[in-house]
Amino acid sequence: MTLDSDFTIPGPTLGVVGGGQLGRMMAEAAAPLGVSVVVLDPTPDCPASVAADQVVGSFDDPEGVAELAARCDVLTYEIELADPDLLDEVSREANVPVHPSPDTLRLIEDKLEQKAAFEDRGIPVPPFERVDSVADLESSVERFDGVMLKARRGGYDGRGNVPVRSPDEAADALAELDGKAMAEAFVDFDRELSVIGCVGEAETSTFPVGENVHEEEILRETVVPARTTDEVTARAEAVARDVLSVLDGRGVYGIELFEVDGEILVNEVAPRPHNSGHWTIEGAVTSQFEQHIRAVLGWPLGSTRLRAPTVSANVLGTVEAPREARLGDVDAVLSEPGAALHWYGKHEVRPLRKMGHVTLVGDAGESEADVDTDSLLARARETRDGLTFR
Repeated sequence: MTLDSDFTIPGPTLGVVGGGQLGRMMAEAAAPLGVSVVVLDPTPDCPASVAADQVVGSFDDPEGVAELAARCDVLTYEIELADPDLLDEVSREANVPVHPSPDTLRLIEDKLEQKAAFEDRGIPVPPFERVDSVADLESSVERFDGVMLKARRGGYDGRGNVPVRSPDEAADALAELDGKAMAEAFVDFDRELSVIGCVGEAETSTFPVGENVHEEEILRETVVPARTTDEVTARAEAVARDVLSVLDGRGVYGIELFEVDGEILVNEVAPRPHNSGHWTIEGAVTSQFEQHIRAVLGWPLGSTRLRAPTVSANVLGTVEAPREARLGDVDAVLSEPGAALHWYGKHEVRPLRKMGHVTLVGDAGESEADVDTDSLLARARETRDGLTFR
């Protein structure tokens, strides 16, 4: 089902499972297009509620999902905790399309199945193995000389990942995950990259390749254009398009990659807008959020052109224990030329919780070759690090 692109205003209503920061930025991008947004989220007054109506309920609550479907023309999701079976059922009963498709969500929510599907299609991925027992993990550790043990379901920002360097660590590592797992060989990568790809009704697009800077397995900054060669950039875009060809349904996908000696390996894929694509709000002609809305509604996609070199820097909770979220020293960010502050509206700050991000855009009059992205990254970090939680 595709909605008529020759729309009138007010336009259609988009239902989103999840009302966190991604749902909030999706709703903010929808408003100028005349699109209304309703979100389903268990937290009252969730971040998205400032720009969208909210149905309070868990992501897999049958009544909540049914109410969401009854109020919208198209369903999507901003979190992989959505239930694909429930989405399938509600889609049939309410005659409301879901994008990306529940089949894609089923595939991506299981990291082992995701990797196997890509490998079957000839898409390069790190060596991996299924782990069902301590003996399986011990064998993988010996074969690969150490592995990253990953929970097959759930886990983000380093959660659900346990490095295992010796067979002696296998039992404790598997007990820590307490569930189905996969073992992946350690990758000695040169840098981590990401491509925000989008599948529309009759077209596919990719945003410029970004370089992701992680610390303690948490994304800290994204630099665009990535500080790599044109050949690597072209290869990353080609691999990303191969990934998109495996997945079913319209929408934006965050594709995380490793660059290894000039080659590209796929790390993980998210069937939704992604943290590494936040730079697109100020740095690209069309943001990843507007692109997602256009795609799931079946409307023409927007331009993905880079306006100017851009860095986004995550604002993480710099506290030792959870407390009420109050951000201080904001004036310095707002007065920085080219800087934009995004506050997610979470009521509680926790250690290393993503609370917002700062984007710094370079001079649009300069060519990419003339911009010192190292200096732009340093400025973004200094600007972001001036913020405090009070």
